[in-house]
Amino acid sequence: MSGLQFQGPDPLNQATGAVLMEQVRKAKVPSGSTVTIDLAKTHSMDSLGGASLVAISDYLRARKCTLTIDGKHGEVASFLEIVEPALAPLERQGPPRETFITHLGGFTIDVFNEFVEFGGLVVDSIYWTLLAPFEGRGFRWNALFDELHEMGVRAVRICMLMNFLLGVIIAMLFAKQAEKYGLQLWVADGIMQGFARELAAIMTAIIVSARTGAAITAELATMKVQEEIDALRGMGLNVNQFLVAPKLLALIIVMPCLVVLGLFSGIFGGFMWGVFVLKFPPVVWINQTIAAAHAPEIFEGLFKSLFFAIGIALIGCHNGLRVKGGSRGVGLMTTRSVVMDIFMIICVDMTFATMFYYVLV
Repeated sequence: MSGLQFQGPDPLNQATGAVLMEQVRKAKVPSGSTVTIDLAKTHSMDSLGGASLVAISDYLRARKCTLTIDGKHGEVASFLEIVEPALAPLERQGPPRETFITHLGGFTIDVFNEFVEFGGLVVDSIYWTLLAPFEGRGFRWNALFDELHEMGVRAVRICMLMNFLLGVIIAMLFAKQAEKYGLQLWVADGIMQGFARELAAIMTAIIVSARTGAAITAELATMKVQEEIDALRGMGLNVNQFLVAPKLLALIIVMPCLVVLGLFSGIFGGFMWGVFVLKFPPVVWINQTIAAAHAPEIFEGLFKSLFFAIGIALIGCHNGLRVKGGSRGVGLMTTRSVVMDIFMIICVDMTFATMFYYVLV
């Protein structure tokens, strides 16, 4: 590599530094060379002179050249101890590579911490919902009535419509298969038992999770982002008592009611197909449906709906209260809440199916 040497001025200040910089530029330093600035005759320098050296270093570094400084002495050497870190080439280091074990450990810790947070929310919410009102610690009854209207009354039409359409679809499918054996009347039995055991509860829970569960998460997440949750805590209010308990109790009350309406809507959908398409007399279809109705099967669907309601409410509140970031965080947590609700519904339904069909038989 070639090398060039320049004599440092005395004193080294803004004006003389600019002259030195111009000398370096005019020298047309070749790429990869080493440039030396001799400060043996420089007896004083100020901060603007040091800035000139930094500018020269940046200029040379952009051309892949190296700057060295010789002849440092006295006050100049002391001053350069402060400036020299800026003259050294930058060592760019990327973030440390994350190994599989590190990633797995971090994921495990995050999952454990979230389970701890969710467990605390469950215990606190159940206390403020079921026990605290009987201990005279208060309950927001006005908020409960508002939630009953929002979660229950306003969800009636969509729940009935979706279950009605599902009843028509199931009747269509059953009738096509039963037609091969001349057992189309048994479609009424299949509709009754299917909706009583599974379809009414699951379809209603999915609708509620997409409608109410997402709304709960979005509401609490927005309050969290806008620091309203912190304001409530600053006023000495318990967030679970003030926000979570009315939502939880309201959903526990309205979910079985919506399931019952969904059950009747699904049966009515099958009735419409059986009477107007399969041409069965209404009385015959109704009698066949009533004969297929059994209280344990209806109770099974209603009992599951209580667990669906608890899961949807607590998952929605949990995700809403742990949101991070701005509006994007609200959207991500709302999506996450719906996905977790559907996964919870499937797991709870599978658990009850195992209990009722294999354990308690």
